[in-house]
Amino acid sequence: MKEKVPPYEAPSSSPEPLKPNIQVSQPFSIKNSLSEFKETPVIPDSQLPRTPLNSDALRKASRNYALSMKEAGKETFFHAVVKRDFTFNDESITWWVDSEVQVVYLTPMLMEFMTYLKTELNNGFLQIQLQLTEEETKENKPYTGKEKYQALARKNPNLHTLKNRFNLDIEF
Repeated sequence: MKEKVPPYEAPSSSPEPLKPNIQVSQPFSIKNSLSEFKETPVIPDSQLPRTPLNSDALRKASRNYALSMKEAGKETFFHAVVKRDFTFNDESITWWVDSEVQVVYLTPMLMEFMTYLKTELNNGFLQIQLQLTEEETKENKPYTGKEKYQALARKNPNLHTLKNRFNLDIEF
């Protein structure tokens, strides 16, 4: 059995519009809201610490930060740090990454990472640069019999001589 649906009735209009129930204690002021934010003091360059970089300390500090990022669910960051050691020259650190995708992923996190390294390594002048590695041309692994023969023949040209001398027919 079908239920009967009552016909649509338009809501009755009230003579007085509804007012939101918002209570404002003070009028909003941009000046007052900006005064709530405190400016961070700027330390002059002459007062920043400048401890020379050490590869062991850099590796330890970067891996500690990478572990905290892994625990925060950012495993890509962890793997990018752990895969290769950083290279550095004075206060410039070069971070080698594999692809442009990693550069895009790591760039927003770079400032926080650099701040962490500056405090851990006690050097306020550190700079980090992301660099792409040169991709090595990888030779495909041979799968078929013909590919295996050609790969072995490139390593040892005498294989061609052996095949021709004994009139071998390699079926693929």
